[in-house]
Amino acid sequence: MVLVVKGHDFRFELENICRLFLPLEKITVIDQSGQAADDSGITAVSVLKDDGGRLLLYSELTVYGRTESAEGRLDKNGCSDKDIERKLSVQMYSLFVKRFGFTLPWGAVTGVRPVKLMRRHAAEKGREEAARWFLAELLVSGEKTRLCLDVLDTQSGIIPLSRPDSFSLYISIPFCPSRCDYCSFVSHTVERAAKLVPAYVDNLCKEIEHTGRIARALGLRLETVYIGGGTPTSLSAAEISRVLDAVNRGFDLSALREYTVEAGRPDTVDREKLQAIRLAGVNRISINPQTLNRNVLAAIGRRHSAEDFYAAFDLARESGFENINTDLIAGLPEDSFDGFVRSLDKVLTLSPESVTIHSLALKRSSNLSAKKRVDFEGGKLAAKMVDYSIGRLKSSGYRPYYLYRQSKTLGGTENTGWAKPGFESLYNVFMMEETHTVLACGAGAVSKLCSPDGEYIERIFNYKYPYEYNSSFDEMIQRKGRVITFYEKIY
Repeated sequence: MVLVVKGHDFRFELENICRLFLPLEKITVIDQSGQAADDSGITAVSVLKDDGGRLLLYSELTVYGRTESAEGRLDKNGCSDKDIERKLSVQMYSLFVKRFGFTLPWGAVTGVRPVKLMRRHAAEKGREEAARWFLAELLVSGEKTRLCLDVLDTQSGIIPLSRPDSFSLYISIPFCPSRCDYCSFVSHTVERAAKLVPAYVDNLCKEIEHTGRIARALGLRLETVYIGGGTPTSLSAAEISRVLDAVNRGFDLSALREYTVEAGRPDTVDREKLQAIRLAGVNRISINPQTLNRNVLAAIGRRHSAEDFYAAFDLARESGFENINTDLIAGLPEDSFDGFVRSLDKVLTLSPESVTIHSLALKRSSNLSAKKRVDFEGGKLAAKMVDYSIGRLKSSGYRPYYLYRQSKTLGGTENTGWAKPGFESLYNVFMMEETHTVLACGAGAVSKLCSPDGEYIERIFNYKYPYEYNSSFDEMIQRKGRVITFYEKIY
């Protein structure tokens, strides 16, 4: 499709609105002076004009020769760029709804962090006005508005734990036993990348200790550690111990509140690895079957069974872990509503401390997207699964504690973390709400430096791929010097 933008530069947000309804379409964006050939038969136009003391907002959507249009006006005085952007976005969203005949649960909200958006509005205008704004102005459904408020309530006891000198540590282990069809993360199968692993672990330990020296020199307070990937337990027990020992040597852990390792794939979990993780002081792990349906596991390229998951979960309990998270995905290929219900109900019989419900997102570099194996009518089914999970988890004593959205998600739904009271993942909240700095180590990791007021964020990118990480390690380490520059600048 073609998106024509005239008189403004809000192309990114308008492109995201188009993508809500046409997630698989290539979108070509042009300005008023440009031209583009398009054989999809779909064109959207967004225009902003200065009409004396007022602004004219005009949107047009043509689908296979049929055109819908809308216009509105705004007073220039007291109208911010963000206000204009949102008005144009809602106007375009409404045309898509009119033409396509359905609404989306999050309305015209396209950002990753709707809870942060609501928190800011509530701080300025109050909670009731924030809810009204979501419902009336952004066209968010009542159910999602209530979910957002529930997350806000849970986080009210977590975010104040963060101090101006607080930070979290993220460590990337970008290896997996095999690649899942829905995954787009920069990860490599251990079988194919075996020769990279020893050097990667060596360099990762060096980067961890280097980052620890920076944190100590700046007097930063480490609140949480999260080791993810990939699948960290793709490494051997000895390699896992080396990484965890580097964390324990490099950082002051005296104020540490939470230490998480993603065990992830049940087929990578064994007693020796769990003992190594437990010995290092880790107090939270995640074991993620994504589904307990055998046919669905095969369809997405997972090489484990439901029985492998049960065995891994039981082994984790036997190893002394009292805080276990489990992930499920709504909308997987070959899954049904009843199948998803059975998976969630079976997980809940194990009484994990937290459950995260993800919605399937068609990511560009995933095998699933390349094979085009998903019918987007399945979005209604995915939304039904997510709706069921909300009621089921609430009735089972879990509370929503963090939430985020992704582009190209089936049904326009969200990913939500649910936890028993007191077992919320602090790292997930601090990271998603951008409460404080996250220093990151490993291939594909991104350090996010946050000012204490949360108004200024700077990112430091590590090399994406393990071979780049290994070959350009010294250059990447030099980038970490920007952490010192950042803190010298804000204090």
